[in-house]
Amino acid sequence: MSCFVPVSRGFVRRTASVLVLCTMAVLSHVHAQAIGEEEDPSLLAYGDKSTVSIATGSEQSLRRAPAVATVITAQDIAAMGATDLDEVLESVPGIHVSRNVQGYNPLYVIRGIYSEFNPQTLVLQNGVPMTMLFIGNRGNAWAGLPLENVARIEVIRGPGSALYGADAYSGVINIITKSSADVAGAEFGMRAGSFQTKDAWGLYGGKLGPLDVAAYLRLGSTDGFKRTVESDAQSILDAAYSTHASRAPGPVNTGHDALDSSIDLGYKKLRLRAGYRVRDEIGLGGGAASALDPVGKGRTERFNADLSWNDIELNKDWTLNLTGSYFTYATTYPTPLQLYPPGAWGGAFPDGMLGAPNTWERQWRGSAVASYAGLARHHMRFGVGLDDLNLYRTQEFKNFILSGSAAPAPIAGGALIESPVDQSFLTPHRRKVRYAYVQDEWNMARDWVLTTGIRRDDYSDFGVTTNPRVALVWDASLDLTAKLLYGRAFRAPAFTELYSVNNPVLRGNPDLNPEIIDTLETAFSWQARPDTQFQLSLFRYKMKDIIRTSGSPATWNNVGSQHGQGFELEATHDLRRNLRLAGNYAYQRSVDETSGQDAGYAPHHHLFGRLDWRFAGSLLLSGQANWVAARHRAPGDTRPPISDYATMDLTLRTLRHKSGWDVAVSVRNLFDADAREPSLYSPDSPVKVLIPNDLPMPGRSLYVQLTYSM
Repeated sequence: MSCFVPVSRGFVRRTASVLVLCTMAVLSHVHAQAIGEEEDPSLLAYGDKSTVSIATGSEQSLRRAPAVATVITAQDIAAMGATDLDEVLESVPGIHVSRNVQGYNPLYVIRGIYSEFNPQTLVLQNGVPMTMLFIGNRGNAWAGLPLENVARIEVIRGPGSALYGADAYSGVINIITKSSADVAGAEFGMRAGSFQTKDAWGLYGGKLGPLDVAAYLRLGSTDGFKRTVESDAQSILDAAYSTHASRAPGPVNTGHDALDSSIDLGYKKLRLRAGYRVRDEIGLGGGAASALDPVGKGRTERFNADLSWNDIELNKDWTLNLTGSYFTYATTYPTPLQLYPPGAWGGAFPDGMLGAPNTWERQWRGSAVASYAGLARHHMRFGVGLDDLNLYRTQEFKNFILSGSAAPAPIAGGALIESPVDQSFLTPHRRKVRYAYVQDEWNMARDWVLTTGIRRDDYSDFGVTTNPRVALVWDASLDLTAKLLYGRAFRAPAFTELYSVNNPVLRGNPDLNPEIIDTLETAFSWQARPDTQFQLSLFRYKMKDIIRTSGSPATWNNVGSQHGQGFELEATHDLRRNLRLAGNYAYQRSVDETSGQDAGYAPHHHLFGRLDWRFAGSLLLSGQANWVAARHRAPGDTRPPISDYATMDLTLRTLRHKSGWDVAVSVRNLFDADAREPSLYSPDSPVKVLIPNDLPMPGRSLYVQLTYSM
């Protein structure tokens, strides 16, 4: 007689991931003992992770910062083998990188706050927002952000509007690019790998007369992964019309070409930074309308420049920082989107239902920040600014007409025509924002610091919003710091939510108010031993005036509310001087208050572990395990819960070989897990679920990288 316990495939993969990490730990521990105690204590150095500037706007100790913050350095990025921002952010406690069906654009879901386009997470580059006015996120054709020119990434989880204004709602991510001090010479690199991925880049940092100069250029392309979507929106139409137009089962389209360039010039207290970024031949992921589209291709162009004059000494108590920035962003579709394939809508569109909604934006921002140190035990900041945000041009091509709730009809002859601007999806609009804030860091007693702040933003299109913050930080002992934090934040309505017109299916609402969130947090940082550190943060939040669609035809309205709670636990332990184990576990539960049910989409459990082992002098082996679990469906969605998944990544690299050449080899998703991100449920749509089996993510992939430093 025999018995057995059935185990799931996911359980096997999770167990295998843990076993690989444990095996690495045991082998490296044995190797470290063989090396002996003469080992250099700096063998596993990951740059300056002890300070952070995102929490208050000036550099301070990470442990004492009045926020729940994480710092990722260039050394961290290299060790984990990350090549894109998404891979790094997945390692941050409380953040999960999900996907939108259109273009597989990343959604940086912080503490369970999920939405279709993710405008609730503010992404900055060198302190300047990368926000697109049309949808309110980083752009609807993102296509990745490489990391070769990134010096560090600073993240705060929780509200940041008291300092950063709009969209610093669930968190803020600041990407800091490399200066001449970070490069110090020339570096050239190339990388090739799965999905026909090819990249080449060059970096330079040094002196040009009195100028500090850093420059960066990168060219890349990828065909993208081709995981299969079993059923899509056209599959549903085929069932209704008894047709066979759908391309499902079929692969998602995630390829693109890329160009990234930047220059950084410094002279004394002046600094000028500029960059130009192009993404071309961008695949549409699962399709703009959730119907597979191998034809449509997008293109985005971004140009950014910012000039800063810092640490201007007005007198012994006052210093002044001045910043001005310029940003242009264009999204175009040189090859129109195939919203539905040939034969769609009962054969009404023999060439497919086509559209190309193009937008052009221009953003000017200026700010002045004064610091005052003339009051004993206080450090005060006063800031004012003006933003001029202009979506100055829109253009739409299409071969269809929408009429009420009826099926779309082809334009006579099936021609693709340009709609007059006043009859297109959106007319140009401009927004001006004036703001002022004050912040005070008060050393109120020995080992106690109270940080308070408030910011008032005046929007030309929807009015005024005021957002406070309070943070109390206590150094309870040399080894333990405790924090109690409160903040309010807002998310500004995007232009499509306010002004979408000539679309009977989805209409804008110029009377929208911003979304509001109030968050209460407590956090602890404990240096248990010289080689062991723990951090624990607990949070509760309440959201109101959430912008969602309702009614028929669907219109954007302030109709949602949500509350959530959870915690994040982080730990770092140096098993040996050449062996480090780090990991984090995040738990959250968010509840939709209208239904009283789980808000859905975001994982309740997220576990990440990483082991770094330096051996043989200049080799570094890094292993990562990532487990994403307990993702519920949105209220009303009767599909089974989204499947859990676990992935394992390995990277082996050399570290600054004396020849100047370094090699790295990375395997991602080692066990080829069937990882999927949730597809949307749309309760107000006639067809509520367009991709029933969710969005498949990349399988196993291999990359080889070669760099030369001189």
